[in-house]
Amino acid sequence: MMPTPLGLLPDALNASFKIIPAIMVSGMLLLFLGIGYAFRVADTEDLWVAGRSIGNIENGMAIGANWMSAASYLGMAALIALSGYYGLSFVIGWSTGYFILLIFMAAQMRRFGKYTAPDFVGDRFNSDTARAIAALTTILIGFVYSVGQARGMGLVGLYVFGGDYATMVILMMGITVGYLALSGMLGATKNMAVQYVILIVAFLAGLYAVGFSQGYSTILPQIEYGALLGSLNSEFTEPFTTGGFYLWVATAFSLIVGTCGLPHVLVRFYTVESERTARWSTVWGLFFICLLYLSAPAFAAFGTDLYANSVGNVYGANGMSGAEGDVIVVLASQLANLPTWFVGLVAAGGIAAAIATTAGLFIAASSAAAHDIYTNIVNPDATQRQQLVVGRATIIVLGAIVTITALNPPALVGELVAYAFSLAGLVLFPMFFLGLWWENTNRQGALAGMTTGLLIWFAAILNEVLPAYVGFLGDAAGESGAIVPVFADVFPAIGAALAGTPIVFAVTIGVSLVTDEPPERIKRIVRQCHSPEPMGQQQAAEDVVSTDGGERLGDD
Repeated sequence: MMPTPLGLLPDALNASFKIIPAIMVSGMLLLFLGIGYAFRVADTEDLWVAGRSIGNIENGMAIGANWMSAASYLGMAALIALSGYYGLSFVIGWSTGYFILLIFMAAQMRRFGKYTAPDFVGDRFNSDTARAIAALTTILIGFVYSVGQARGMGLVGLYVFGGDYATMVILMMGITVGYLALSGMLGATKNMAVQYVILIVAFLAGLYAVGFSQGYSTILPQIEYGALLGSLNSEFTEPFTTGGFYLWVATAFSLIVGTCGLPHVLVRFYTVESERTARWSTVWGLFFICLLYLSAPAFAAFGTDLYANSVGNVYGANGMSGAEGDVIVVLASQLANLPTWFVGLVAAGGIAAAIATTAGLFIAASSAAAHDIYTNIVNPDATQRQQLVVGRATIIVLGAIVTITALNPPALVGELVAYAFSLAGLVLFPMFFLGLWWENTNRQGALAGMTTGLLIWFAAILNEVLPAYVGFLGDAAGESGAIVPVFADVFPAIGAALAGTPIVFAVTIGVSLVTDEPPERIKRIVRQCHSPEPMGQQQAAEDVVSTDGGERLGDD
């Protein structure tokens, strides 16, 4: 799909130690550690959902920071720069998903009122097996998603501190894991609000400075960059030259439904005091996100033109490498001859974006391990201290695995993240949507649907992604890059949800129809999620509904 190989190092980037940017980034990282310490957690309520005390604007900023990862700050511009029109599917997909969340899921998820996404699946479908599958999927999403963040932090750290890529990845991930294991969701949320301000100021300042200084724009770079398109290569401007129509639609669709299935996004709705706050958090979050998303195509265009004029060919065998694409935002600022400290500010924004999202992912993964697997399945009598120990251990172990994988990643930052979206759209989104909107969805249907989604995703990854790592699979794939090219055409790893999610819906609905309906208590909880009656800050739908005649959870 991409016109150039990944390439681990961005050769055009001035990777050397720079005193002022180093002071800026070090100060920023110390600030994050300080906030984490100030809001360190002592109980699981603060660790998982911040005591359900976060307001709508603060939560909207946290949603923005949690969402706008290295894939948004760095990867989106990279995909547009390297693959042109195809990269716009990421802008469309990642933006549209929030409208689905706003209309169909935000308030309802808050009313259901659990700690985690697997918590919802386990209780809604009355199944510990479903809970375990959702928890393991959450951990897997956190792993795949975070590899892209570690990759982004390592690349941007090269500009600021110099040295080598591996050292930067290890350093940045070490700091992230350290503050997160200490702070939990409460400290992470406070940090995310700060991180959002840093990343959006850095991104917009860089865009305007590059646009104005190079004569690309005079008022609004987000609109005026269109005048530049005629002078760019056809690979940038012509539709579907680096990916066909089906791949474009498949990618956009997977990103839309994946957005609605990401555990670290959905948990933000559990941290607020009411369903009204959940809705407004989504509105504010979408506004904060669009500030960057409307700007990324312009940054990509500016960076591509500057690269062509200052370095060499953008496309072709000797064109821009994947690593250079992944830092095109920082590289554009450097090639525009902006002051070193200013380019350091842009780089700091990329690091803040990656750390913010990694925090959300690791919190979701740690809660899945400690709350959903350890406490609900392995040790129901676990104390809060034991849960905190397991949660923090999960963060540390996951951080180590992510760091090792990021040393030799299989794809661009944006592509890595898209694999996680595909998984979320195949396995979790159908369960959330049907679980909230069709009260007859039952345990058997959920288990069949989730298993089907996992099989489709693993088959797509095995078919396209693993051949880059495993020798005999690479030999089987050959030049096409896919072991079974026909399967890749229908279920591309980056967009498997287009064909796969309808199949999961059909399997879930079909199995639910031919098996027993869920208990009446579960149906009443679903109805309560749509009730117009307001609920208390600490209330959940299950608290409101009478439990008379209910079944014990987890009776598989």
